[in-house]
Amino acid sequence: MSDVLDVSPTIRLNADDNVVVARRTIAVGERVGVGSIVARADIPSGHKVAVQAVAQGGRVLKYGQVIGYATAPILPGDHVHLQNLGMLDSEVHHEFAADARPTPLLPESERRTFLGYSRADGQAGTRNYIGIVSSVNCSATVSRAIADHFNRKGGLDGFPNVDGVVALTHGQGCALNLKTEGYTYLARTLSGYARNPNFGGILMIGLGCETNQISFITEKYGLEEGPLMRTMTIQQLGGTRRTVEEASTIINEMLPVINAVERTEQPVSKLKLALECGGSDGYSGISANPALGYASDLLVRHGGTACLAETPEIYGAEHLLTRRAATPAVAQKLMDRIDWWRDYTARHGAELNNNPSHGNKAGGLTTILEKSLGAVAKGGSMPLEAVYEYAEPIDRTGFVFMDTPGYDPVAVTGQIAGGCNMLVFTTGRGSVSGWKPVPTIKVATNNAMYEHMSDDMDINCGGIVTGEETIEESGTRMFETILAVASGKRTQSEIYDYGDNEFVPWQLGAIT
Repeated sequence: MSDVLDVSPTIRLNADDNVVVARRTIAVGERVGVGSIVARADIPSGHKVAVQAVAQGGRVLKYGQVIGYATAPILPGDHVHLQNLGMLDSEVHHEFAADARPTPLLPESERRTFLGYSRADGQAGTRNYIGIVSSVNCSATVSRAIADHFNRKGGLDGFPNVDGVVALTHGQGCALNLKTEGYTYLARTLSGYARNPNFGGILMIGLGCETNQISFITEKYGLEEGPLMRTMTIQQLGGTRRTVEEASTIINEMLPVINAVERTEQPVSKLKLALECGGSDGYSGISANPALGYASDLLVRHGGTACLAETPEIYGAEHLLTRRAATPAVAQKLMDRIDWWRDYTARHGAELNNNPSHGNKAGGLTTILEKSLGAVAKGGSMPLEAVYEYAEPIDRTGFVFMDTPGYDPVAVTGQIAGGCNMLVFTTGRGSVSGWKPVPTIKVATNNAMYEHMSDDMDINCGGIVTGEETIEESGTRMFETILAVASGKRTQSEIYDYGDNEFVPWQLGAIT
């Protein structure tokens, strides 16, 4: 292949842009690949360099969109970053359902399938775990002790078709008001995990005296006890030791039944894919995120569901989603969640503009508008069919959105609670998280990070940056990986058995 880096050291994403992105580090005095412009400072890889003069207060454009305003005069060849780029509140124009159209599904005969675990409620799992759901932090230690017995002390010997026992522990469950959003989110998250199709069996464990009573959850969300759905409390059983013993007996009864379930051919309509990014860099919106968008479009066309999340990280780019909304009501629900976040951050003395993170900035991202425009690319181009509040059950196929924070563990926890049984996570700086019970496909945005952290990455999209691969080629490769992993291929985080500590329900409200 030709060395594209010798042809152009920068990437121009839109003809209207007045900045370009460095494919590699550009030294001061080196041509930037646009006309005769030379770099007036060292430009780190993934960072922006100006190709037009921008007066102080003038708009800076990337992706053909405003990513901020010049806080000082910018000359061609300048490094454009924190020292000369800032932003005002987002004031984009919103058009509701302007591009509404039916989702272009493929004919049934052309749609792909995967090998999954058929569940009694009609869902299909991509994995076959047993879940231990703690209702309160006070039962967390016992829950982990039970899981350790099976995962690390031979309790799963002879049951090769069971992927493991997952202890879903957290720091909440008591000292909270049952009428608050915080309680609603917690209860909805716990019930959502109990229903996730990647669990073949569930055991819910409480202390007994906590505010978050298991009976409240099972009654409100219609969780019926049976051989593969059991509950218990430590106080009723007489302490921790007896609880561990009783729980081990119950799980031993579940194991033969769950182990006997075999993978069978399932339609892609039973795949719900969580779309996530974290540790983003200047390449995220250029390589891995649009490639994932292409893969999510393919998934949707085959009848599946792709769920975008992280409301603070679509802020400033939400107008791209409202145009794609299937109906004005869907667009309005998205704007209602944006308004909720404005109020929420104001109440806590914060602002939606307080982003990107330290690592994002080091990787070349300067403002939340720039980050959001890149993050929305994960959502591809399909119509937006529905908007869900945190951890609500995802009951529509196609491209959907869930309201979550931008903090990755909390965001993905909500998507899994909503029913997602697959996850693709793009990263430019190198996120290493996994989320049991859902296989996590981690995607690198650039070659350098992929090579440096190859033990943690499943896919490399760095070829898009160097010009060796197109977005379509990378997205198609990603789609095939999604189907292979859904059918049982293990991801890097699964090979290393990561994912026991990423269950983080959104904690809202006062603790009394």
